[in-house]
Amino acid sequence: MNWFNVFASPTTLASKGILGMNQRNIAYIGQYNSRKSYPLVDNKLKTKALAIKHGITVPALIGVIQEQHEIRHIDTLLEQYSGFCIKPAQGSGGKGILIIKGKKDGFYIKSNDTMVDIDFLKRHVSNILAGLFSLGGKTDVAMIESLVHFDPRFSNFAYEGVPDTRVIVFKGYPVMAMMRLPTALSDGKANLHQGAIGVGIHLKTGAALQAVQFDSVVSIHPDTQKDLSELCLPNWDTLLRLAASCYEMSGLGYLGADMILDQHHGPMLLELNARPGLSIQVANGHGLLPRLTLIESECEEVLRNPQERVEYIWKVFE
Repeated sequence: MNWFNVFASPTTLASKGILGMNQRNIAYIGQYNSRKSYPLVDNKLKTKALAIKHGITVPALIGVIQEQHEIRHIDTLLEQYSGFCIKPAQGSGGKGILIIKGKKDGFYIKSNDTMVDIDFLKRHVSNILAGLFSLGGKTDVAMIESLVHFDPRFSNFAYEGVPDTRVIVFKGYPVMAMMRLPTALSDGKANLHQGAIGVGIHLKTGAALQAVQFDSVVSIHPDTQKDLSELCLPNWDTLLRLAASCYEMSGLGYLGADMILDQHHGPMLLELNARPGLSIQVANGHGLLPRLTLIESECEEVLRNPQERVEYIWKVFE
């Protein structure tokens, strides 16, 4: 039975160390995240530039479309690419992300194998610029990135889309992690609220703890029939160091780092989130609060480098 649901009493949630939204907003986001840092993570284009400056690997940028009149040249921009990703710079929750995995007979192939033409891409980019997918409906710019080739060892753990890993980082210390696996229900996207599967990941080993879909525990991927307990992330120490280093890069004391394991380039940073959601606790079957309070009480100052912080959490978090 899932203890983290709308019917659970405050006493039950507190006994499990669950971090609630109000406490997260006031005690952690409000206290540890400076407002001046928000534009750096709310805008994916600025995040990418910042990551490159700090030597952090990110998907290559093919181009940026900022004005409606530039859309007519998109076919020339994309001519040499068979696969790419179009996303709003200020989007949230996976909205507006369009993944093209191939091209055939003049048509583009979406991640779900739907065929679309160049006019479809132009309309999509036009909607991005108009702010249809951006935070607060503000006018936006469209980023076009090279297609990420995720590690083939995850091919049966995801359906059509690209799985990613979310790590919550507090004061530079990774405190909780999960992998998000696309499903047919989520339309190949790694967003839990759309039906993707969240798999809690052991901080020391990178192995699966448990998996949930819409807050219910699952053991088998509904589309591939893969046993989710077999999931174990390679290069886990490298991925955790990358997540930990996002503290120095962003200046945010409480953040969510979203990463992917690319077949050719290893761990890559996709984006940062200054207001990471709380469903990671469901995927892990544990609350965040005990880990956050331990870091607060024992690590008043960040004296360690990312590698030392990762080694520290390996010692204190089972």
